[in-house]
Amino acid sequence: EAFEAQRYDHELERWEQARRKNRLSLFTLNGGQALIIATATTTMVWLAASQVSSGAMTIGDFVAVNSYMMILFIPLNFLGFVYREIKGSLANIEKMFDLLDIQPKVKDQHQAPNLALEHGEIIFNNVSFDYQADRPILKNLNFTISAGHKVAVVGASGAGKSTLVKLLFRFYDTSAGSITIDGQDIKTVNQHSLRQAIGIVPQDTVLFNDSIFENVRYGQPDASDQEVEEAIKLAHLENFIGQLPKGRDTRVGERGLKLSGGEKQRVAIARTILKRPPILVFDEATSSLDSQSEQAILNAINEISQNHTSLVIAHRLSTIIDADTIIVLDQGEIVEQGSHQQLLEKNEHYAQLWYTQQKQQLKRQP
Repeated sequence: EAFEAQRYDHELERWEQARRKNRLSLFTLNGGQALIIATATTTMVWLAASQVSSGAMTIGDFVAVNSYMMILFIPLNFLGFVYREIKGSLANIEKMFDLLDIQPKVKDQHQAPNLALEHGEIIFNNVSFDYQADRPILKNLNFTISAGHKVAVVGASGAGKSTLVKLLFRFYDTSAGSITIDGQDIKTVNQHSLRQAIGIVPQDTVLFNDSIFENVRYGQPDASDQEVEEAIKLAHLENFIGQLPKGRDTRVGERGLKLSGGEKQRVAIARTILKRPPILVFDEATSSLDSQSEQAILNAINEISQNHTSLVIAHRLSTIIDADTIIVLDQGEIVEQGSHQQLLEKNEHYAQLWYTQQKQQLKRQP
């Protein structure tokens, strides 16, 4: 705290010095300008008065000279202020144009069609991806998520599991290879229709400073109150909301700070239940839940994901034992894939992860 306070004081001191220099420069500019105008005005009035006293000019000429000086020097008096405003505005406009010139890396093709979803089969074909050329994240991934099937991806931290979700949503384009949905390369369809077809329960849920009820409604903004209430019930949020003094109208705070991690994830699950998209993505959707709540949520997830194509990113292997296919990633490559039982029988990467987690669970039990 003291370190941050000291840094803040240092930055305030720099700002104070800059403001002082700014004020001094303005004082110099305005003082110099006033001195020049005052000197010029005094000189011209003295000369005009001398001419009148000698008879070379009339009183009318003297008044005309004064009028001309007023017409000339009043606008000149504002010149410094106007110049300062123009310079400040030009700097702001320059920054604005710099922002407008920024182009998103992921852009739709000209007149890209909507995604024509029939079954929801997803194919990752030779997919490679990197944020930097010298640091590959995914390397030549090939796998298929058949329509209506549930595929889980597991692996150590940094293996590239969450990157798969970003590529599927087309937050980034693949460095090589392609991702297709029902035979359509996602690069060739417009992003809005692609994301409309996918529902996600993220690891870090984004909530807005509104009521719990309205935060759930974000999953389908035109949904009726009855549909939102049904989604809340299926996500097992009903009991929690019932305990709150203001019920469903309770505000969640900025970024949901008034809710626990598990409660935020239940809101995200309720949103996805409300949206009912044909493709479902679960990015460690139960990571913040206790075992009892996790089982209840898993039952709800299994219920809504029936006959839906599902991609599950999992850390707890116990949550994905019912998956049709489990893919094990290591250093951006697929090292194993198969059902839970098949992978245990292989006794390799997946089996090691499974037995390690089982031992940790046994240690935590009293």
